[in-house]
Amino acid sequence: MKILVLGGAGYIGSHTVYALLDAGHSVVVADNLLTGFRSAVHPEAKFYLGDIRDIHFLNDLFAREKVDVVIHFAACSLVGESVKDPLKYYDNNLYGTKVLLEAMVSNGVDKIVFSSTAATYGEPKRVPILEGDPTEPTNPYGETKLAMEKMFKWVSNAHGLRYVSLRYFNACGAHESGRIGEAHNPESHLIPLILQVPGGKRPFISIFGGDYPTKDGTCVRDYIHVMDLAQAHILAAQYLLNGGASDIFNLGNGVGFTVKEVIDVARAVTGHPIPARMEDRRAGDPAQLIASSDKARSVLGWNPQHADLEEIVASAWKWHHTHPNGYEE
Repeated sequence: MKILVLGGAGYIGSHTVYALLDAGHSVVVADNLLTGFRSAVHPEAKFYLGDIRDIHFLNDLFAREKVDVVIHFAACSLVGESVKDPLKYYDNNLYGTKVLLEAMVSNGVDKIVFSSTAATYGEPKRVPILEGDPTEPTNPYGETKLAMEKMFKWVSNAHGLRYVSLRYFNACGAHESGRIGEAHNPESHLIPLILQVPGGKRPFISIFGGDYPTKDGTCVRDYIHVMDLAQAHILAAQYLLNGGASDIFNLGNGVGFTVKEVIDVARAVTGHPIPARMEDRRAGDPAQLIASSDKARSVLGWNPQHADLEEIVASAWKWHHTHPNGYEE
């Protein structure tokens, strides 16, 4: 199949492109390089520089490339930034998706896999979280992603578009080759922040809150390897091509690790003491976020292959250790 990967120069998008090509698919990447990196794009993928808010760019792209499925990663994704600049998130995420759907409808492209987020749930009512649980986002990032999901639903009703929305938890790790990995500026994810200490980028790692109702007082999160996420997107695209109905799936390992546990694993992997400093809690940090991914396993046939936390951290360290400045060498 021919897949259009929007945001394919970003972290999860670039890894999905590698996995798609490894599986023998034809891949077209479109990215505005606002947060992505041209060097993260696999050399065998056809690349277009452009923005999903540009209807002329999209119409031209769909005219040139007869794609079977769109995989949509093209969104801003920093929670803190979304609180400070919500209009940026409504413009890029929501308006961008509106323009994308206009172009898809007018060009007869009717299948899309959407990169959503656990942030659509907000503060969970129970753990593990199920797809039918209440969605009450606590920040503009989660709010825009949820609104994007609802846009897919109504466009599906009106125009027959079919979609899969993948709500995933803490993406982490890197490609086994070490050629691509996680590079954000500013960085906000726990594992790369921890690895900045042995990488000489920061003197210690901060732990925000040590009095949560968890086994060691620190927050618990569900960490999912980026290549397992990539496989889920491929399975979702195949599911739609096979006639599957529109649906929403959680992606996680169903196992939670505390912040302290992740730091301990990073110490073992890197051989560095990684000093840690306790700080006050951050507003809006739930004590636990753990996914139930039973539905993805049963319907999509998804089976994570890299659930071991030491393997996840080791793959991330291989990337960060050899690319201390990310893609900006």
